[in-house]
Amino acid sequence: MVTRRRGASTLGCLFSLLVVAAIIYFGVNIGEVYMRYYQFRDDIVQAVRFAGHNSDDQIARGLRLSADSLGLPEAAGRVTIHRTGHQISIGSEYYERVELPLMVREIHLQPHAEGSF
Repeated sequence: MVTRRRGASTLGCLFSLLVVAAIIYFGVNIGEVYMRYYQFRDDIVQAVRFAGHNSDDQIARGLRLSADSLGLPEAAGRVTIHRTGHQISIGSEYYERVELPLMVREIHLQPHAEGSF
């Protein structure tokens, strides 16, 4: 004997899967922005670590190339470098656009590192 099922649980499962897929899809967009931010910040930390061996121009040129290779906006390549004695501070400031459903958000990012050399 075959029993008939309404199918309501299957529809609920499909809706749940749709919601999870949407969260993953738009989460990837935001995740990419922050992944590039952390990679660029790591490059800045590395530049601080080796600041004693490089001039300000060499540091700025290397970070500009890094920002370009990561696909960051042009403003990210404009780094500020301040040296005082054996201390150095390197930073940048830029905005990234993230497209979400029914809205576009601008995320303000400020990678920064300081230390001694």
